[in-house]
Amino acid sequence: MKSIKTYFKDFKFTLGFALKCVGYLILIAYVILMAFGSLMFSPMNMFWRSLNFFNQAAEYNTVIRIVSYFVFFLGASYILRTVLRLLAEPLKKGKAIVDIVSSLIKYVAVIVLAFFVLKAFGVDTTTILAGIGILGLVVGLGAQPLITDILAGLFIVFEGVFDVGDIIVYNGFRGTVKDIGIRTTQIVDTSGNIKIINNSNLKDVVNMTNQLSLAICDMSIEYGESLERVESILKEHFNEIKEAIPDIKDGPYYKGVSQLADSAVVLRFAAYCEEGARYQVERDMNRQFKLLFDKNNINIPFPQIVLNQPTSFEGTTKKQQIDAQTFVAEQRESSRGLAEDDNSL
Repeated sequence: MKSIKTYFKDFKFTLGFALKCVGYLILIAYVILMAFGSLMFSPMNMFWRSLNFFNQAAEYNTVIRIVSYFVFFLGASYILRTVLRLLAEPLKKGKAIVDIVSSLIKYVAVIVLAFFVLKAFGVDTTTILAGIGILGLVVGLGAQPLITDILAGLFIVFEGVFDVGDIIVYNGFRGTVKDIGIRTTQIVDTSGNIKIINNSNLKDVVNMTNQLSLAICDMSIEYGESLERVESILKEHFNEIKEAIPDIKDGPYYKGVSQLADSAVVLRFAAYCEEGARYQVERDMNRQFKLLFDKNNINIPFPQIVLNQPTSFEGTTKKQQIDAQTFVAEQRESSRGLAEDDNSL
């Protein structure tokens, strides 16, 4: 049985879908009227003069004119943003620029719409513009962090520091760039946690996606194993490792003996891959080399505990006790002339 939360989600989805359909129908009807209205209505028709605000009619119906403003500016904004998203879909880079341009289009459309609505009510927008200019100067002095974030976001996008979909590391947080906004950037890690950072704070960022990443695999063999035999087997089967791990873009390569550890000779292998697949490639390399070693009887050392029986010591005879006492006394007498404060004695 569905819970109340599930019903609410379904209702919300249905309502949103219905509102979108209604919006599309209104936009289509508006486009048809604007394209063929001059053929359908006479120039003096009040509805047509109110709807078509391009003709600068002296008299119009305020409600129809405002509705026309809303449909035109919001519809044009939506169409432009949709076209930009469609053009950016096949692009690996440049999505952040599209997001910022889309945000600017949305905000500009709303601001222009507000001025036209005020103008429809007969408000002198020139005075308002002058007042907004003064107000903007005052607010700008107090909103320097906001302006800094906006400028930093623009520099990040246009200088190609990173893009949407890139994997970056910021202050120890590793994740994929989900969105680059005008003021903030969102990064999501593998657990789905989203970190929101002001653009001006993104100074020490490591972009892991610009070039192929290096996947490292260290495998250990016993000291008693012939290193040359192992290297000969690796030479015969290296192509199989590459075929078994399709995420490897370049390699794998045998880098040689990495370490002479306490109980093992450590061999290092490396391969280049996309950053998003690096950890999986390392796990796959561990598996493939383990299978290869098992197949060719190459032992991988592991910690072992050796248990020994207690040692039995012989006792001292009476003669040995007398000889020891005599030896110690003789040596003490022989060394009496040596410096007593010599720490080396």
